[in-house]
Amino acid sequence: MREAALRLGFHRVGFTPVGPVERFRLYRAWLDAGRAADMEWLARDAEPRRDPAEVLPGARTVVTVALSYAHGDPPPIPADRLAGGPSGTIARYARGEDYHIIVKQKLTALARALEEALGRPVAARACVDTAPVLEREAAQRGGVGFIAKNTMLIAPGVGSYVVLGELVTDVACAPVADEIAPRCGECRRCLDACPTGAFVDAYVLGAGRCISYLTIENPGPIPRALRPLVGDRVFGCDVCQEVCPWNAGATPPPAPELAPRPGYGRPSLRRLLGLGAAQFRKWQRRSALRRIHRAQLLRNAAVALGNVGTVEDLPALRDALDEAAPLVRAHVAWALGAIAARDPAALPAAAEALAARRALEADPDVQAELDDALATVAAARRDRGHAP
Repeated sequence: MREAALRLGFHRVGFTPVGPVERFRLYRAWLDAGRAADMEWLARDAEPRRDPAEVLPGARTVVTVALSYAHGDPPPIPADRLAGGPSGTIARYARGEDYHIIVKQKLTALARALEEALGRPVAARACVDTAPVLEREAAQRGGVGFIAKNTMLIAPGVGSYVVLGELVTDVACAPVADEIAPRCGECRRCLDACPTGAFVDAYVLGAGRCISYLTIENPGPIPRALRPLVGDRVFGCDVCQEVCPWNAGATPPPAPELAPRPGYGRPSLRRLLGLGAAQFRKWQRRSALRRIHRAQLLRNAAVALGNVGTVEDLPALRDALDEAAPLVRAHVAWALGAIAARDPAALPAAAEALAARRALEADPDVQAELDDALATVAAARRDRGHAP
């Protein structure tokens, strides 16, 4: 079965007998400490994660696979160049075809190969991070890799730019590899490099401060104190992986099915902020970007523009002040204030746009953001000796 998995393109494969997960208590403690922010489904589905047999009655083995997506940056596209202005950053795993689709197809093919080898039907369930399975625990127990201090799974010789999948089956598979012990040693580059200080300690992530959570799982506002730390990231974050020494060496070629699409690594922030509903659906089609709604993307693009934009980006932000979603308008207001505070040339136009929207705004949360942005502009004018 290992050979069949490798022929399908998986970079690593491991086998773990089904049984209670020893480190489930650590997961439970993490939830109880409130580290999952408002991701309530993690607590709701917690108990089934205690034992993979909950996923498939009669299961005997968890086959864990890893597929590398360690591609370089994709080329830009003409539409992005025409849009101009600064670019945003999309996490590497979301730049190509939806890995859920690719990995599940391969796992389904692996189940068929197992049936052909045994000459009988088998019970199997393919899981790609949507089923209640502690996949990194299974991967470590099966010898696929080890859990690093940044809580990512590192497969030695491949790195951490991998997506995981599991085939839970009623077949007893052998051999079972020795568990790989953590190999981070004294290194703490990932912990120190996190822009928002999301790591409570080694191996403990506070999701509420993680940029991946803030830009993807978080349905509401990004806390004001954290917005400047998000930088130009509009979907996810790779910083803790970018600084990891395990990702610096030579690795096998990544999965071609996960190759990035042109323009999906560094898209124009103006273009993202101007995506209509139909354009947005096309933009996220068959990709992991389907995880967020349009308002979330525009929220993220507005914050990124607030961090890296200039006076030339004000027209795009001014237009976005008329968006229907209060979530978008609130973050656009913040972005206008942030740019004006940084770029004196933006002060007059930003003040005018904010004041015009404030006269129309009915949502109390957006009103508060507008008032704060107007106060920021007024303070910047005073600091620079401008008339109020």
